[in-house]
Amino acid sequence: MPQAAAQAAKAAAPVAYKTQFGSLDKFEKGQVQVIDDNVKHYAFSNCFEIASKSKPYERVVFGQNQIYVLEALRAEGTSPWYTCAHDEFALSMDGEVEIHLVKLEGEQIVPDAEHNGAVLVKGSPKGAKMGWMKIKRGHQALLPRNSAYQFRSGKPGVVVLQTCKGDLSIERWAQICQTA
Repeated sequence: MPQAAAQAAKAAAPVAYKTQFGSLDKFEKGQVQVIDDNVKHYAFSNCFEIASKSKPYERVVFGQNQIYVLEALRAEGTSPWYTCAHDEFALSMDGEVEIHLVKLEGEQIVPDAEHNGAVLVKGSPKGAKMGWMKIKRGHQALLPRNSAYQFRSGKPGVVVLQTCKGDLSIERWAQICQTA
């Protein structure tokens, strides 16, 4: 085979890629590869790395678009009860997590319907039990507005919350983003 034909065949050959999904126990951070700019102009973070360095149920922001954020949390043991004036979503990235729901009544509902982000429920939640769900890697759960929710996990896991930045959101950009 002539050299030009061999090079053309090699260039046309499919490239094999292998997808590796991370976990709390095994992850690679990765990096931003900048061509013609400064890496400090970009945010790159890893939910597994964040959860590995966090206390249980800290809500660490690792993605943001205006008021909307992605929060990484380490699911381990039993969380406090939370509520929110807007819907939130929980996505299990690693492990198995139960989410218990109670429809709140009266003064435990967030009084300001425009309040962004989750807040802690004062005392034990009062209202009708809505049930519970178990989410595993890749499962997503709706956390309805004005309901109390509690996470329970027998082993450490990782949950990503899609929500709005609020009082409980923790920003650690300097610790979690690539700077060089």
